[in-house]
Amino acid sequence: MEHQYPVYTVETECQDCRKCIRHCPVKAIRFGQGRACVDPERCIACGQCVAVCPAQAQRVRDDLGRAKNLLQRKERVYVSLGPGYVSEFAGVEPAKLIAGLKALGFAGVSESALGAQQVSAQVVDRLKKDRPTLSLSSACPAAVGFMHNYLPTQAKGVTPFLSPVLAHCRLLRRAFGEAVGIVFIGPCVAHKLEADRNPELLDIALTFQELQRWLQEVEFEPLRAVSEPQERFIPEPACEGALYAVEGGMNDTLRMYGGVDEVRFMSLAGIRNIERSLSGLRLEQLNSSVFLELLACQGGCVNGPGASVKHPGLLNRLEVLNRVKVSARPLQAAELVDISAVHRQDPIAVPRYEEDQLRGVLQRMGIEQAEDELDCGGCGYETCRGMAQALYEGRAEAAICPRYLRKQTQKKVNALLRCMPSGVVIVDAELKVMECNENFARMFDEETHSIYQARPGLAGAVLEKLIPFAKYFRSVLDTGQDIYRDTLRLGNRIFNIAVFTIEPHRVVGGVVLDVTSSEMPRVQIAQLAQEVIRKNLDMVQEVACRLGENMAETEILLRSLAEGDVTDDGGEQEEVASKPA
Repeated sequence: MEHQYPVYTVETECQDCRKCIRHCPVKAIRFGQGRACVDPERCIACGQCVAVCPAQAQRVRDDLGRAKNLLQRKERVYVSLGPGYVSEFAGVEPAKLIAGLKALGFAGVSESALGAQQVSAQVVDRLKKDRPTLSLSSACPAAVGFMHNYLPTQAKGVTPFLSPVLAHCRLLRRAFGEAVGIVFIGPCVAHKLEADRNPELLDIALTFQELQRWLQEVEFEPLRAVSEPQERFIPEPACEGALYAVEGGMNDTLRMYGGVDEVRFMSLAGIRNIERSLSGLRLEQLNSSVFLELLACQGGCVNGPGASVKHPGLLNRLEVLNRVKVSARPLQAAELVDISAVHRQDPIAVPRYEEDQLRGVLQRMGIEQAEDELDCGGCGYETCRGMAQALYEGRAEAAICPRYLRKQTQKKVNALLRCMPSGVVIVDAELKVMECNENFARMFDEETHSIYQARPGLAGAVLEKLIPFAKYFRSVLDTGQDIYRDTLRLGNRIFNIAVFTIEPHRVVGGVVLDVTSSEMPRVQIAQLAQEVIRKNLDMVQEVACRLGENMAETEILLRSLAEGDVTDDGGEQEEVASKPA
């Protein structure tokens, strides 16, 4: 049955921070259309991208539903519990945790460290008999996957045994029957990929995060659970195998068994550390037998990306060391199970490119000379050539290069500024020019334009010395309120200005447009209109004056008529006498 790859991307959640590219040790991230996406063909399921993604766009496949379904389908399902549980459930008695897992429906709980003890016993036996020049541990599936995919020559040294988890599955199937179901629970994401590739041994792998969510669903709190003294790990508790959970722990168990004093034991934690140590190594360069414990996670499995509780690394290690009971007794022949394995050989084809091919890609990014290759790492790749190779293969876009993006943006901005009819200026809190276009420089005097031609942008020039209205820029810096002036008259010229905030109280911008030619007709019309209005007012005043004089004469005449002081045609005066009523 096909399943989604254990690590995947929710592309709509990606915020284009490219943190996953920077931290992915094998660059198994494709970048296109402004989104980063996990490339399953190159991924080793180490989970580093999931651990560092701030937007949680990189995720681990949720297998909780499949685990519940397995409990319904199979009569007996057992848990293979990773030794990191002592850190994940710090302070919880094993009996309480076992009781909680049984409450979920599991038939029993066993420690995967038992499988580690099987691996240790058989690795020691091989080191004693064959004494190979270079032996690499098979314990970490992510590290083994890296070796086979990216360092196939050195991968020949991987010990031909199953991982401790798969060895434990084989042990459980021998003890309880091939038909049982097995679910591994631990902090490792790579075991999900291991389960997909070995379904005959391991049915499902869950992370501690998934287990915690499951326990919350059934409202089981391990710390508050009632102690169940009768609950025990089956078929027996593990001993020194639990040391596999911490860096160097496997080497410690191998030394405990003795007989391998002439072997040099070393541990390499972190994929990049493994690559730096083994890339280009030739066996003839080694002067002694070397066993390398390989781990994808710094500090060991206890720091795996599937852990939900993040303790300081030292405390994680101490939790494991304090719980381990060492037997230092190699397993007897009757106790051993067959854990031999032929590891998957699937090297990633890394193409080789000619110098002119990479140089062509670099030049398209604006990197002309070798000294221009900054290798800043801002794109997520360690070198400019690494990114150029990803571009050539179609796994990246040029826009992920900060320098290229800045140059492209600057070109577009310069083109806009150059073509704008307005003058544009940007100043800092001290009213010093940060950037301006040529139209602004030539807008006020020829001297400023001459300086601009010698120093494009006028960076550092004092604004007060360039324009007579710098006070508006100071006002916007102080208040944060934008200013617009439609018609600002300066001498015989008229300007339209807008001053606006770019960064509050730190950076402001201004757009200045000389509108003299377009505004002057309006001014002239306004002046003519004012003249017409003035003449009309004068006329009205004169008419009003004339009307006033006429009204006065009329009033005198009417008053005379009312008082009877009017002569007839004969010139004789007629007195009108009023009679009493």
